Amino acid sequence: MSQVEHRTSAEERRAAREAHLIASEKARDLSRELKINDFHGGVHPPENKHQSTGEPIGHIPLAEDLIVPLNQHIGGTAIPLVKLGDNVLKGQKIAEADGPVSCPVHAPSSGKVVAIEPMAVPHPSGMAADCIQIRTDGRDQWYPLEPVEDFRRVEIDTLLEKIRDCGIAGMGGAGFPTAVKLAPRGGAEIDTLIINGTECEPYITADDMLMRERAEEIIGGVEILAHLLDEPERVLIGIEDNKPEAIAAMKKAAEGTRFHVVVFPTKYPSGGEKQLIEILTGREVPNEGLPANVGIVCQNVGTARAVYRAITHGEPLISRVTTVVGEALAHQRNIEVPLGTPIRHILEHHGVDRKQLQRVVIGGPMMGYTIDDDRAPVVKTTNCILAPTDQELPPPPPAQACIRCGLCAEVCPASLLPQQLYWYARADDREKLQAYNLFDCIECGACSYVCPSSIPLVQYYRAAKGDIREARLEKEKADRARERFEYRKLRLEKAEKEKEAKRLARKKAAEEARKKREQNANSPEAQAAKQESDVVAAALARVKAKQASPEQQLARAQRSLTSAEHRVERIQKKLAESDENQRAQLEAQLKTAELKRQEARDKLKDAEQQAATAPAAESTQESAKESAQAPANNDKPAEPSVTEDKLTVAGASSSAANAAIEKAKAAAAARASMSPQEKLAAEIEALKKRVEKAEARLEKARSEDDANMAAFETALHKMQDKLQEKLAAQQSQSGNADR
Repeated sequence: MSQVEHRTSAEERRAAREAHLIASEKARDLSRELKINDFHGGVHPPENKHQSTGEPIGHIPLAEDLIVPLNQHIGGTAIPLVKLGDNVLKGQKIAEADGPVSCPVHAPSSGKVVAIEPMAVPHPSGMAADCIQIRTDGRDQWYPLEPVEDFRRVEIDTLLEKIRDCGIAGMGGAGFPTAVKLAPRGGAEIDTLIINGTECEPYITADDMLMRERAEEIIGGVEILAHLLDEPERVLIGIEDNKPEAIAAMKKAAEGTRFHVVVFPTKYPSGGEKQLIEILTGREVPNEGLPANVGIVCQNVGTARAVYRAITHGEPLISRVTTVVGEALAHQRNIEVPLGTPIRHILEHHGVDRKQLQRVVIGGPMMGYTIDDDRAPVVKTTNCILAPTDQELPPPPPAQACIRCGLCAEVCPASLLPQQLYWYARADDREKLQAYNLFDCIECGACSYVCPSSIPLVQYYRAAKGDIREARLEKEKADRARERFEYRKLRLEKAEKEKEAKRLARKKAAEEARKKREQNANSPEAQAAKQESDVVAAALARVKAKQASPEQQLARAQRSLTSAEHRVERIQKKLAESDENQRAQLEAQLKTAELKRQEARDKLKDAEQQAATAPAAESTQESAKESAQAPANNDKPAEPSVTEDKLTVAGASSSAANAAIEKAKAAAAARASMSPQEKLAAEIEALKKRVEKAEARLEKARSEDDANMAAFETALHKMQDKLQEKLAAQQSQSGNADR
């Protein structure tokens, strides 16, 4: 369908003019009531809006691949929730917000995740950014949605979280997260809600067509926004008077509500947030301040509709209305397009002529920017794709020297001094730039539009803002690093003081304990502790006496070697009879068995050496003992050397151990030859002796007022009970023998 066929007929134009006059008359009446104001400066560039308003909002076929950036707004980059190969559904959350000033990202259609990597995105710098690439499956299958039946019965925080979870961001400017904007910092009292339907940028008609065709949904979203702001006193919907059809549709949809559709004269850039606030309320937002500072919240009509869809239908923000315009296209109109759709795909479905295409601009000719890679996708803030020819949008001529005409200051809507800012930006004088309120510049391009020297003033301002922001970030990082260093230094000093205090406390406690031990050396407690240590020493001596002799260790080593040799022989036999499948495993087992056999041989060798050394040591000890006991021929016996003393002690210990072993063997042999009656009698005699010793120990403890007296009594009672049991058993045996 050609462009000529879409031109408005004379009757339609006449009706539009009449409607425009009626709307203007009503707007003048309302302006007197609301005291519509003007703002400083502004220009009137050619609007060029009729090219894309000749037909309703359309659609294009779904792209094969959707490129979804993880950051489509002001704030932090979202964190991916999916990985390569995952299948996702339309509306499914694929990235979570990172921090309060951030938005989650959702899948615009169903398909498979095929890439998570940096890709081309729409940005003035042409940089790449992290994106999730989804290969669509054509089914466009929805993820289960959770709509809110009656938002007035739901807590405000729950609704705000729902809006945040649906990824709603401003769709008319830089894309500030909507949930953050609806919860002003510091609890500022909001008395006015402004809905921005101005759309003053040339060529762009996305909001115009949205108000014409989706007015009911916009008003529904305004109701939700007003509820979230605790029903402010005034709700104003601002629209320029060059949109008569949108004005009529919005007024019809707002009938029966307390919302006011306010119409005001067309002037660029009246769509700027601060400028619109000044037009409708006369209030001025402070330098580097927010509208909430003056009791106002401003939202775009597209944002209001997105809020309505999120709350009423549970739909996340996954598509938007975008103007596709330019003389390099065969078809110019507005379309509702899924986010992530490559711009190349959109241009191809609108008949782009690559030979006539001069460049691709995102946004309008005043505030838009050129992109070099048309594979970049549509994002939440993409309100227009402009594909002009050289005749339609000629390249800017070379910049010349500033002639100090002052036209830039006359048209600046922020009442700045663009000429001074330009000089300071070129000189990189950041202090002067901030002193002249550089960050109040909305980058509308009005100064560049009227500059007779064709100086790209806005580009200088953008670069200067970027440098200042980067310097601020570096300063913040340096301040945080310095704070961390100072905190660490204080922490280490505090830890060192605490460590020294603990050391002194331990030293003092040890000194007091030493003095106390000296004072209580002869106390009953000290005696009890000494007795306990003696018991422990005796137990250790018994354990040492039970250690294996060299002969026993030699026997054990011989048995271990025999077992290891037998195992080696068995594995060798199995290996000889095995097939190829078992050979590798058996060879590994044979290697292990041979290592263990070698270990057994080494242990046997050590045991043989110990067994051979033991008799010599005993004989040496005996000789030394005899030498020590027998006097020499002379009258004075020889004094033993240190070595002889050691051998004597070692020999005595060994002899005592051997004697104890021989005594135990004899007792065991004698016990084995006893009858049951004799064994019982022997146990009774032993118990009687132990009872006597226990009674004597208890009497001594009582006389010394020992602290362990209760333990001695308990031990005595137990031994007496055991003795009584043995005596009863003996009497029972005697009775049986008599019968």
